[in-house]
Amino acid sequence: MDISKFDQCRVLVIGDLMLDEYLWGDVDRISPEAPVQVVSVQREDFTLGGSGNVAHNLVSLGAKVFTVGVAGTGLNGNLMLERFKKIGVDTRGIIKDPERPTTRKTRVIAANQHVLRIDRETRSELSGRFLEKLSAYIEKTIPFIDVVLVSDYGKGLVSRELVRRVVRVANKHRKMTIADPKGLDFSKYSGIFLLTPNRKEASLASGIEIKDEKTLVDAGAKIIKTTHIKNLLITCGKDGMVLFSSNEKPFKISAQARQVYDVSGAGDTVLAVLGLALASGFSLKESAALANTAAGIVVGKVGTATVSKEELIAAASPYPAGFLSKHKSMAELPALIRELKKSGKKIVLTNGCFDLLHAGHIMFFAASKQHGDVLIVAIDDDESVKKLKGKGRPVISEKDRVKILCALDAVDYVVVFSTKKLGRLIETIRPDVLSKGSNYASKEVIGRKIVEKHQGRVVLIPVTEDVSSTDIINHIKKKGD
Repeated sequence: MDISKFDQCRVLVIGDLMLDEYLWGDVDRISPEAPVQVVSVQREDFTLGGSGNVAHNLVSLGAKVFTVGVAGTGLNGNLMLERFKKIGVDTRGIIKDPERPTTRKTRVIAANQHVLRIDRETRSELSGRFLEKLSAYIEKTIPFIDVVLVSDYGKGLVSRELVRRVVRVANKHRKMTIADPKGLDFSKYSGIFLLTPNRKEASLASGIEIKDEKTLVDAGAKIIKTTHIKNLLITCGKDGMVLFSSNEKPFKISAQARQVYDVSGAGDTVLAVLGLALASGFSLKESAALANTAAGIVVGKVGTATVSKEELIAAASPYPAGFLSKHKSMAELPALIRELKKSGKKIVLTNGCFDLLHAGHIMFFAASKQHGDVLIVAIDDDESVKKLKGKGRPVISEKDRVKILCALDAVDYVVVFSTKKLGRLIETIRPDVLSKGSNYASKEVIGRKIVEKHQGRVVLIPVTEDVSSTDIINHIKKKGD
């Protein structure tokens, strides 16, 4: 599937804005005051939640995003607006209501387990004055966008009247509308082109307990018939998705088997990818399949997460491994490292030219991986190798060295760097372990001080194979002579 047109899409996101707070810590005792765990907080993160996570997913996939929503006037509202501006989202459609607190969800995660959530919110409907302001902005903006996404979290913004106005203006300008619903009465979304409830929401809205494929089909058919919604996509977690359209057989999309760490935000990713795919000219079935693939990626991450264009391309690849997704740019590293550390992964980093891979390298990577959970291999770019090794090097270009390394099971990620930026690379990754061959002395290892400053350590892997890339290359040259 060609997702290159995602960069050209302009998307309007209407919905309940939230600030997601994550408190990460450890548990090593029970409180003497009550039979509850004591969490020693190590760090705190803030991310965009609710419709903000939809917007963040869209930006990660290259789209230009316009948001419509309400924020409070306090610190949380200001922090949320700062997050939006940092990722380049147009916030002119966000109004501040001094009477309405910014929705904030605090999740406490200890030892990689979600142990508690605290919600600060109001669910009252928006006042008429603010509804008129938002409606005016929506009417002015819709002519210039490609698709409208409605993200309803039941916090009072997405009322029946607001949906009616959005549908009217969107239909007038022939723009597609997609909504992720909330509540029991889906007639509220009448006129929406595509609705994306999960299985539980579809069951409650239809009044049919979904226990198997037959009851799922019955529930979907009933919702389509009674709500005047053109299309319905019911998401079913590990069982994939089912697409319903009037006068057509239900279309089932199977999910790929993946390890699930956290399902929070998966619906936001589905909504974002559906919108971009349909706006880019994909069919409904193609769009749903791509959204299903994207959901499978984000449930493998901890916390409210997004999917990148590179991850989506790799996962949608017809080739089983999609191993080139292991290749990360320097720009992608910060987000990757945050995800790995959120997941409690122990990171091992090694670096080198790795020109003309040999048995010694393979054994070195395998031994390095044993010191942690994730092995990142950083390779010197072609210009750096030439300066380090001299004329005629590298023998294998950085592009091909990346492909070879990505194909190795022991290697989890590969990044290309310039030798002069090694310090910056190590500072970005802050590995738990920096591995080098035992032909180095620990004090000689470049970056040792940076690693140890961040409580990491240098590990010297015994070099038992009396072989090097340079020796092999020189031997080949001699034979050629």
